[in-house]
Amino acid sequence: MTWKRLGRGLLFGLAGFVLSTAISYVLVLQLYTRHDRELAAAMTSFFFFGPIGALLALVMGLLV
Repeated sequence: MTWKRLGRGLLFGLAGFVLSTAISYVLVLQLYTRHDRELAAAMTSFFFFGPIGALLALVMGLLV
């Protein structure tokens, strides 16, 4: 594995984290019906969907 490929993978991972966090925040706000939906959207987006999106984007960045 080269440094260039690793750097690209890390950049893809960071971009994937940011994008998946933002998209999932909006989706959870739209779909969640309880009174604390802002807190639920923030926590779910940052701690669940963000790392999943980062991992998928990291793998894609390493393969491309």
